[in-house]
Amino acid sequence: MIMSETLTKTTTTINHFGKLTPMMDRLRDSIIDAKPYVDPERAILTTETYRQHQDEQVDILRAKMLEHVLDKMSIFIEDDTLIVGNQARQNRWAPVFPEYSMNWVIDELDTFEKRPGDVFYITEKSKEELRAIAPFWKHNTLEDRGYASFPEASRIFYDLGIIGADGNITSGDGHIAVDYKNVVNKGLKWYEDRIKTALANLDLTDFNRQKQYYFYKAGLIVIDAIHNFAKRYAQLASKQAQNTTSATRKAQLEKIAQILNKVPYEPANSFYEAIQAVWLVHLTLQIESNGHSVSYGRLDQYLAPFYEHDLKTGAIDANGATELLTNLCLKTLTINKVRSWQHTEFSAGSPLYQNITIGGQTPDGKDAVNPTSYLILRAIAQAHLPQPNLTVRYHHGLSDKFMRECVEVIKQGLGMPAFNNDEIIIPSFIRRGVKKEDAYNYSAIGCVETAIPGKWGYRCTGMSFINFPRVLLLIMNGGIDPESGKRLLPDYGKFTDMTSFDQFMTAWDKALREMTRQSVIIENSCDLALEQNYPDILCSVLTDDCIGRGKTIKEGGAVYDFISGLQVGIANLADSLAAIKKLVFEEKKLTTTQLWHALTTDFADEDGEKIRQMLINDAPKYGNDDDYVDDLIVEAYKPYIDEIAKYKNTRYGRGPIGGLRYAGTSSISANVGQGHSTLATPDGRHARTPLAEGCSPEHAMDTDGPTAVFKSVSKLSTKDITGGVLLNQKMSPQILRSDESCMKLVALLRTFFNRLHGYHVQYNIVSRDTLIDAQNHPDKHRDLIVRVAGYSAFFVGLSKETQDDIIERTEQSL
Repeated sequence: MIMSETLTKTTTTINHFGKLTPMMDRLRDSIIDAKPYVDPERAILTTETYRQHQDEQVDILRAKMLEHVLDKMSIFIEDDTLIVGNQARQNRWAPVFPEYSMNWVIDELDTFEKRPGDVFYITEKSKEELRAIAPFWKHNTLEDRGYASFPEASRIFYDLGIIGADGNITSGDGHIAVDYKNVVNKGLKWYEDRIKTALANLDLTDFNRQKQYYFYKAGLIVIDAIHNFAKRYAQLASKQAQNTTSATRKAQLEKIAQILNKVPYEPANSFYEAIQAVWLVHLTLQIESNGHSVSYGRLDQYLAPFYEHDLKTGAIDANGATELLTNLCLKTLTINKVRSWQHTEFSAGSPLYQNITIGGQTPDGKDAVNPTSYLILRAIAQAHLPQPNLTVRYHHGLSDKFMRECVEVIKQGLGMPAFNNDEIIIPSFIRRGVKKEDAYNYSAIGCVETAIPGKWGYRCTGMSFINFPRVLLLIMNGGIDPESGKRLLPDYGKFTDMTSFDQFMTAWDKALREMTRQSVIIENSCDLALEQNYPDILCSVLTDDCIGRGKTIKEGGAVYDFISGLQVGIANLADSLAAIKKLVFEEKKLTTTQLWHALTTDFADEDGEKIRQMLINDAPKYGNDDDYVDDLIVEAYKPYIDEIAKYKNTRYGRGPIGGLRYAGTSSISANVGQGHSTLATPDGRHARTPLAEGCSPEHAMDTDGPTAVFKSVSKLSTKDITGGVLLNQKMSPQILRSDESCMKLVALLRTFFNRLHGYHVQYNIVSRDTLIDAQNHPDKHRDLIVRVAGYSAFFVGLSKETQDDIIERTEQSL
């Protein structure tokens, strides 16, 4: 029977969820204490493959690359782990993926340790190794090919940062959950058998069948590579078992070896085997490609049968299962990703957005919460980490007992769980053509975006970022970028010449539609470069129905394929439009010339601050249930929602249901990065300062409490913003000290979801004083966690600017 070590503390009123076992506690300390180094090993191995196999068809090349890396990379088993598998030579080290981009890697080699946040370390030897392989990748990466493919008229929007796509052009896709249910119940052998059957029936005189041939051959290579990868760990575990003097550890290592000689190639037969199978596949996906937001899907649903079976047979108890789940959480945090600094500003805190979804409903509409759902809540609370993300699928039938348990996790200050609303998301999917049984099986992917695990293509969101406030400033300047002086849009009329707000909104409509069109061109360029040069074979094999169609995901292999970009600065746009309409065109307290001068001078001259205070204090603000401003943002968002729906993605008509685009507000930390390139805005915001995050109100502007915020957000067209409507809320820990307050929060959540039809919400439970103290004394707060956007991060690892942005968020009360 698999039992955990004796808990250091059992569940008490002091700690609702109990504590980590001593073994997991030691592992946690070692992971958190690990310095994040840049690791060149994968880059070196990848370069070896590309040099040796440049003549291979691209699917075969990518498969052999993964095979070579898995065969030759350094592996280790920590002293305090029951689940094994590592991404790099040490935990929290970040591999380099040279095929995606090397330019920024070489440019930033000497500055990784000097970053204001997301610091990475690198040895001089590693620098030399990376410089040695860099010439091979000159003009030979995704970044090179993708950037070269941007049409000149569109490239300027990327160059000036108005449309951000740095993540798309310097890394893999991600934003997906593969079919882990089949992985654990059928094993990779089942996929292998499917491929062999398909391969045997191919007529290679048909050109299209010949393309399928390469994909199938590549699929067999990667399945065999993972099988051998697991055996490498099994052999290492056996070797370490022979050398250990601890009888307890010897038994653990022998069990590890036994499991890895079986999974993930064969089906799992126990809870332990299932978790190890999931982890090794999840890990390999992160080694194959450095796309982030690779998520676990509905973990409580596909693990539940294993737990219930083992519990009945006495093979495991609740504590033992919790220990394995905490082990999975800890291993998840070991995965790391180093980004260019430009990309880092959009993803502060080194997030990987690896999401676990629990709760929700079964396909027949019944509550899907089970004992494993509660165990996952317990494990997340005990592990107390920013990764993995945890999302709870809310529906009206979710019990108060489970909701109350979720609030207990929120009280831990993890920024988790986030809540997504079944009542909005499921009907939205069904309207778009998703089968009912699939819609009821959706999961969160990365942040707040959602998709059907194992059946959905890449990047359900995160295609590109459009800076709404900069579009606004472009319109005010007659289509010319105020800083560069370059014309980007047609002249729809200069703001200083306008005589009515309707005239302004007509210009906004035309400009936003053109900006949307340009974003699609940039996105398509990125997708085509990825499809032609960097297919992810393993991820495609594990996504239905790539094997049936003989296509990778990028070629149209998935059952469903909807994508979205992200729109940044929602609240800034709302407040700016309200100020322009009210103060300029209705009350005429400001002339168009006065306002434009104040913006271009950043409110610097004698009247500048007076104007800024007028903009802040004399116009309605989004987030206070004021129809004046809320209706304006709904109207201003419509052109984007309408326009983006016109454009098909590169997989349209190639197999998947959909192939369409929709809106999304999950801006991650792009509000900080894009704020750097944005001049002062009509809401009173200073130049170069952060924009508002997600669809949350601007800091300190939501003065009427959380219910008013919920009402404002719920007026957005959430049924059309299928890419996610991200709302962050912040509360002091004092607010949730009593049971009564916790139940008030449950009631508030039910009101938001049941009556107002909200899409999503998540909470930062941390006081301003604690954050300020952590900023001044980081050593005292090494594991203080905050919700940055649709993800959590260690506060002390963030740049001061991002820390300040979080500190200044409105602190709500109940």
